[in-house]
Amino acid sequence: MSEHSHSAPTGVPRLGRLLLTGAAGGLGKVLRERLKPLARTLRVSDIAALGDALGPHEEVVPCDLADKQAVDALLAGCDAVVHLGGVSVERPFEEILEANIQGIFHVYEGARRHGVKRVVFASSNHVIGFHKQSERIDATAPRRPDGYYGLSKSFGEDVAQFYFDRYGIETVSIRIGSSFPEPTNRRMLSTWLSYDDLTQLVEKALLTPDVKHTIVYGASANRDLWWDNRAASHLGFVPKDSSEPFRAKVESQPPMAPTDPNAIYQGGAFTAQGPFGD
Repeated sequence: MSEHSHSAPTGVPRLGRLLLTGAAGGLGKVLRERLKPLARTLRVSDIAALGDALGPHEEVVPCDLADKQAVDALLAGCDAVVHLGGVSVERPFEEILEANIQGIFHVYEGARRHGVKRVVFASSNHVIGFHKQSERIDATAPRRPDGYYGLSKSFGEDVAQFYFDRYGIETVSIRIGSSFPEPTNRRMLSTWLSYDDLTQLVEKALLTPDVKHTIVYGASANRDLWWDNRAASHLGFVPKDSSEPFRAKVESQPPMAPTDPNAIYQGGAFTAQGPFGD
């Protein structure tokens, strides 16, 4: 498909009703506006405040992902889901369990019950966080979660595969690197994903036919990439941005100690967070 302008949509929306979970989060706020051209109706949901509907083609439905009945109702009438909802940082396991592990199960159960055939799952680089930065890996590399958060995203990828194999629900699991306005440290020079490249990747994940369960790494065209996306080439994702314009600014920071997890592991500091409550 052609690139959409973010201000004026071109062509006819390809989807009827698109659900965006986690719409009050950092990336949810970015995608809430940018995904509207793809669907006649955008249904946005979060446990946090979302404000009022931003126009006639938007529905606001608050929902706790740990509430199976509420999630089931949330999926009714949807053609596809962009699932960003859940805890997005390392936290105690009990918090991760409700939002991320029960939550992803409830989303797929709702999709199964209501005939939703496409899910875009916000997975994470923290699924493979204990791989060294000296490695270049693809989607077939062993998963090496770097914390409870990474474990929850690894579980989510297994759920996606299971629901494709048994029920034919197709998923693109995006192992998001670091999606922020700009990279803020040396690790992010490799993991950075611009908002424009994120938007393009989510569009491709929604609209590419016959994706089965595809795992793709979400990173821009950065100089020193750790991730190889050949296994996801059918998506046609070609990032346009790069962390290079920010390199001088980032490299003016004090150097990291060689023992700093941010200098060793692809998952960076997540590899050293927790345990909690000891």
